[in-house]
Amino acid sequence: VVYIRVTLGVQEDENQDGSQGAQMASGSGVILSPDGYIVTNNHVVENANKIEITTNDHRNFIAKVIGTDPNTDLALIKINAAGLPVVKLGNSDAVKVGEWVLAVGNPFNLTSTVTAGIVSAKGRGIGIIGHQDEQEQKEDPFGQTPVSHRAPRVNTGIESFIQTDAAINPGNSGGALVNTRGELIGINSAIASHTGSYEGYGFAIPINLAKKVLSDIEKYGSVKRGYVGVSFQELNPDVSSALHIDKTVGLYVHQVAPGSGAAEAGLQHGDIITKVDGKTVYESSDLEEPVARLQPGDAINLTVSRDNEEKNISVTLESSAGNLGKSTASSTSSEELYNKLGAEFEPLNADQKAQFNIDSGVMVISVKPGQMFDETQIPAGSVVTA
Repeated sequence: VVYIRVTLGVQEDENQDGSQGAQMASGSGVILSPDGYIVTNNHVVENANKIEITTNDHRNFIAKVIGTDPNTDLALIKINAAGLPVVKLGNSDAVKVGEWVLAVGNPFNLTSTVTAGIVSAKGRGIGIIGHQDEQEQKEDPFGQTPVSHRAPRVNTGIESFIQTDAAINPGNSGGALVNTRGELIGINSAIASHTGSYEGYGFAIPINLAKKVLSDIEKYGSVKRGYVGVSFQELNPDVSSALHIDKTVGLYVHQVAPGSGAAEAGLQHGDIITKVDGKTVYESSDLEEPVARLQPGDAINLTVSRDNEEKNISVTLESSAGNLGKSTASSTSSEELYNKLGAEFEPLNADQKAQFNIDSGVMVISVKPGQMFDETQIPAGSVVTA
């Protein structure tokens, strides 16, 4: 595990002698190859003018960015070196809740720090990737603002974090989460905190997801990502009650993009995705992470509930998510509504109007955290009639 020191640019404030000082910050990284490939977080090296690496044996290097993936908050960087010690990659799918793990990194500029804990949860989505606005990025380039303090925006991030209670603090970003065999199972990325420091919840990107992303970056310079072509909503008892459906577990399909892999496979509005490759779907990450590991042209097997009958559907992933059936004008209108009200809507179909015994209205299909609909506690699944 290496110490990363980044120069971000020139501050607006001047020093006492009238000169302008560079803005500095720090993070961590993990060596993947003897010749100097290193994985870290995208938010560690984003907007960096200079990246300095210090190894555990106190050698110093200048690194260059090979490529980044903001959607998973991963980055691959490289130093010119030989004979570096290499981490052994583990299998994050095999990680068990309750398993002991170690976090290795450089919190608060304290180099080579190791903390211990257990895996608290898997497949956790916390709505953090892609949610910093420009001001927060300037003040907090290394994700050190507490999760609860971030200003969310439309989220394009892929989140399926390993949650751990091993102490992770600012500066740990990009460091290693390893099992008791010393195998890398995750890249430490975020904390949930009201103070900005450790309060018992840290989050790491699973290494099985990172393997695909980093391999693409090394081969192509960017990530080749496939898309199913649906918009969906995670079910729970409240959402299911609002939608008047019996199932309380799975992903409710709101829209299917014309020409997408989902459309060609026959997915429809109102379908409920209950399994992905035979594994029960409990939350969004149960679909998002398996898809994120695949390439365009690969197939994924979905089990779908329709009219209380389950059927297996094979979806070939496309290189584009599609338009989800919106015209340019309606997309602009929807985006404006989303930004102003903090919610996304779709018109009620005839069956839904009959269910609610109303003539017109729109259903809330997603709610933006921290905005009007969220603050007034109008959840997804609500119907606006006037």
